[in-house]
Amino acid sequence: MSATPPEQTAAEIVVVDYGLGNLRSVTRGLERAGAGVTISEDPDTFADADGIVLPGVGAFREGMDNAGPYREALAEAADRGQPIFGICLGMQMLLGSSEEAEHAGEGDVEGLNFVPGTNVRFDVDRKVPHMGWNELDVQREHPLVEGVDGEYAYFVHSYYADPDDEDAVVATADYGVDFPAVIANEEGTVFGTQFHPEKSGETGLRILRNFVDLCAE
Repeated sequence: MSATPPEQTAAEIVVVDYGLGNLRSVTRGLERAGAGVTISEDPDTFADADGIVLPGVGAFREGMDNAGPYREALAEAADRGQPIFGICLGMQMLLGSSEEAEHAGEGDVEGLNFVPGTNVRFDVDRKVPHMGWNELDVQREHPLVEGVDGEYAYFVHSYYADPDDEDAVVATADYGVDFPAVIANEEGTVFGTQFHPEKSGETGLRILRNFVDLCAE
């Protein structure tokens, strides 16, 4: 299924429809950022896109089970250096594992492992899930976070990424503990936001524009 692109687009983006995620909001946000967007269930469409978005809300096991048919195509895209942008659950799926499945008694669930590490549950004296606006603290340069240091984004999550390599952390936020709000692989081509850019007002739009610009290069 395709969304109608603007007359002139900076980049062609595929939003992966694997059964989880607010596809309409993500699509509208990307179109506002200047992208032509295709919502696709077909992994064969990935190779021709300038970039790929992996959205997602829900549980880690369900996400990985649903994404199973796309695992090989996503790995090939990552190997090509094609930009891959995971949002919320989609970001957590970029890692190798999650405590969420263990807490649910579901055993080990293997993530995509594009950014080695695991997802851990908040262990803080605060309400979980972490829900609402929080400030972004950029830790290092990456095209995705240009112009958003100190700005606020909208979060809804109970687990957060804990990458093996601290250099994978691009930006953090504070919720009783500094946690990664934005991560990226070593090459900088696979990245994700724990927050929802499509729900984060002008800050989110800037993130999406940065992504579209990166894909257009």
